[in-house]
Amino acid sequence: MSKSGMGMGLLGLSTAEEDIYRHFLRNPGTAAEDIHLRIHAPKNTVHTALDRLYGLGLLRRAGDGAVTAADPEVAVDRLTDLRLRELHHELQQVTQARHLIAELRVEQGLRTPAPKGVERMEDLSQIRNRIDDLAFFAREEILSVEPYTALTQENIDHARPLDTRCLRRGVRIRNVVLKEALDHPPTVAYLRELTAQGARIRVARDISERILVYDRHTALVPADPDDTSRGALIAQEAGLVANILALFEKIWDQATDLAALIEEPAEGAAGLSAVEQRVLESMCRVGKDEIGARDLGISVRTYRRHVADLLRVLDASSRAHAALLARERGWI
Repeated sequence: MSKSGMGMGLLGLSTAEEDIYRHFLRNPGTAAEDIHLRIHAPKNTVHTALDRLYGLGLLRRAGDGAVTAADPEVAVDRLTDLRLRELHHELQQVTQARHLIAELRVEQGLRTPAPKGVERMEDLSQIRNRIDDLAFFAREEILSVEPYTALTQENIDHARPLDTRCLRRGVRIRNVVLKEALDHPPTVAYLRELTAQGARIRVARDISERILVYDRHTALVPADPDDTSRGALIAQEAGLVANILALFEKIWDQATDLAALIEEPAEGAAGLSAVEQRVLESMCRVGKDEIGARDLGISVRTYRRHVADLLRVLDASSRAHAALLARERGWI
């Protein structure tokens, strides 16, 4: 076990695999014949562990039977990439499991019909909980129009975990906010944070509508647009949701991209946004998109989108070419 108490189990190695890898780190170039005695494990367990470590590239065999361990940085990077792929696959399976709802409804029979049409909720805490649930289970897209003039720190602290979770698992977020909100520095900072993670945010000068739409089939609007304390309407009726979507798209088309109002070009980078500048520097420094995205706190898909934009801006044929051109122009 490492001094941190975490060990390599978090990265998917069994106890025997970790013990064997650490043994050959300490004793490079030794043979593997008696390794089961050294780590006090059954032979079949050790043989299975060795085969997996060879397959992962964490151990290498020489012609004379000697075994050496891969450099720790290489080992951890490989295990991290593998674990992230496994987790991504598991997450996709989980988020695609909504087909179970219909199957489970059958178990209910006719006793509890599925909710349809329009539901009215008046308790504000219940409304917030329903919004949290809808965001948590969103699979594809969240659309919103929010005419607030400022977000409190409590608002931000509550929204951040759900927003980050959605963006990291590939849910698209499009949000229209009121221009007055840009006069509130904490609100602007949070909007920048969301944009850096892949959210698309636009600004409107004059909006009074409050709209939330999840996966284009569930919409939430105030019961009374002039008094939000009177509750909310949750609509799943296809025709009604379609009209709310049309209203959102009209507001979206007339709004201005947030970056055009608050992003200043990075110094010396000929119009690159601050996020693009960081991606450019990361692209030239690290070899893997997963590592670069993790360092910047954005999704891999968002990172790659910025890379594609940079290649186009630089008129580069490859990432190596882009790095060369960026250095020649003094952008990095």
